[in-house]
Amino acid sequence: MLQVSGLALRRGAKLLFSEASFQVYPGQRVGVTGANGCGKSSFFALLRGELGADAGEASFPREWVVAHVAQETPADPRPALEYVLDGDEELRAVQAALLVAEAADDGLRLAQLHGQFDAISGYDAPSHAARLLHGLGFLPGQELREVASFSGGWRMRLNLARALMCRSDLLLLDEPTNHLDLEAVVWLEGWLKSYRGSLLLISHDRDFLDGVCTHVIHFEQGAVNLYSGNYSAFERLRAERLAGQQATYLRQQREVAHIKSFVERFKAKASKARQAQSRVKALERMELVAAVNADSPFTFSMRTPDKLPHPLLQLNNVSGGYGGTALFSGVKFSLAPGDRIGLLGVNGAGKSTLIKLLAGDIAPLSGERVPAQELRIGYFAQHQVEQLRPEWSALEHLRHEHPQVAEQVLRDYLGSFAFVGDMALAPITPFSGGEKARLVLALLVYQKPNLLLLDEPTNHLDLEMRDALALALQDFEGAMVIVSHDRYMLRATTDRLWMVRGGKVTEFEESLDDYPRWLAEQEALDKVRVQPEGEEAEPENSAAARKDKRRLDAELRKKQQPMRQALAKLETDVARLSAEQTALSAALSEAAIYEEAHKARLMQTLAQKTQVDAALAEVEERWLLLADELGD
Repeated sequence: MLQVSGLALRRGAKLLFSEASFQVYPGQRVGVTGANGCGKSSFFALLRGELGADAGEASFPREWVVAHVAQETPADPRPALEYVLDGDEELRAVQAALLVAEAADDGLRLAQLHGQFDAISGYDAPSHAARLLHGLGFLPGQELREVASFSGGWRMRLNLARALMCRSDLLLLDEPTNHLDLEAVVWLEGWLKSYRGSLLLISHDRDFLDGVCTHVIHFEQGAVNLYSGNYSAFERLRAERLAGQQATYLRQQREVAHIKSFVERFKAKASKARQAQSRVKALERMELVAAVNADSPFTFSMRTPDKLPHPLLQLNNVSGGYGGTALFSGVKFSLAPGDRIGLLGVNGAGKSTLIKLLAGDIAPLSGERVPAQELRIGYFAQHQVEQLRPEWSALEHLRHEHPQVAEQVLRDYLGSFAFVGDMALAPITPFSGGEKARLVLALLVYQKPNLLLLDEPTNHLDLEMRDALALALQDFEGAMVIVSHDRYMLRATTDRLWMVRGGKVTEFEESLDDYPRWLAEQEALDKVRVQPEGEEAEPENSAAARKDKRRLDAELRKKQQPMRQALAKLETDVARLSAEQTALSAALSEAAIYEEAHKARLMQTLAQKTQVDAALAEVEERWLLLADELGD
């Protein structure tokens, strides 16, 4: 087990925490929570051996393998699959030893290594790595692309897959969902539930923590406490200590009033019933959330826009994309004050492209974008964070945009975002990612926008800031469009969901909880339903639709028949080669084969085993790629 006894850590002169004592056993999945800067990442660095304790100790068995997600990815020319396989260090060590033994013609050593390779499931490793990549959003065939060809966000996914590939005893994950879309988050949640080692997970995503964790470690005011149960159970226990605070009650009532207003407006409307039910679930948790965050340092609210034209922005038959290639087309809608819209869709579907088009950062490929004369856009995206000037202070950033405003007014405003004292006046160079994102939000809010466009605004924000943001957005009088993988943020702030998928932007009539199921169903249907252009679709349950589906099913089966025949042949080859591999392994396990008189037979058997192993690995990889293409 992981044993922490009287542990204390400092960062410079600042004491992060002290007297921390707890145990984490194999099979326990522990969420690690607390405000940014409280010592969570430093604790992980200590467990990785990169920091020393200032007092006490943290220990675990010497033979334990520790896995974590690297923050940097080299410009590796090898395929992504090979990079991910590097995560299994024992696998790579055995492979290297096999090469040495083969070069030395050491039959006994080869036999031992092949037995070890089989014991660690080395023959299944490429298939396992490919499944990890697919779950994290990589398309079939992308596992063969060079690592260097992927962008920064996708390289972080490669690093995550590499950490999951490791057969670890202790897995350390620090904000693993920051670079994932909602579909990959749901997949990762399922994968972690089956993890058998000890998991420590830093995350500010409530739903993700709730779905994964069996325990919660909370860092707060220099203390570290371990709670049993998931994140909701932790909230409940902590809320009991805070529920009497009047500030809690007032914050809670504002949130509850907004949720109730939506439920009352839409509970009788069939098309909104599921979303209303989703908001009821959010309402049920409001008491806990408000109480837990009563001591939050963030108290900001959205400033009232000077003008609220109706509509704020219109798109007329717009298509959007890059380099003449459209990601979506035929988009026609208008945004009015009070609209709160969440965008759904897999990475690459065009969510961020639509946000950029709404913001005016890119022009439509066709169609017309019509902004109101008084439109004032507040746009949050990762590139805004990257454009901050590191040599400037938070105050200088705000004063640059608003030179006419008195300095004390600006400092008071920054204080509501927890930029106080020297933190408001010093260069932002040492700011964390969360602190920089918070500064961008502060600059955005001060502009008094009437249309908010938020592209993953919660990345790097801690729970207190996420809750403050959700509360502020609920009172916002303008329109808002948000892309987020944080399901709690979407539930708490949006009234409508739009789907960006298949080159179209349509309203999603079901609830957010239904989205993963709906998406899986749609992907299955897309393989058999191809509606001819210009024809009106029949109702899904009509006789004509069923007949058409049967016809399309037959056409698809005919089209896929050669592929399925090839798949069946590969399955036969896998079975044959597996049987040969088993027989050869059995032969190599016999003691008599290693006698001097049987040396020739030993060498022949080893050679056959090597050939069969290589052939089986190749056939399994071909089978996996073909099965992915067919969707089997």
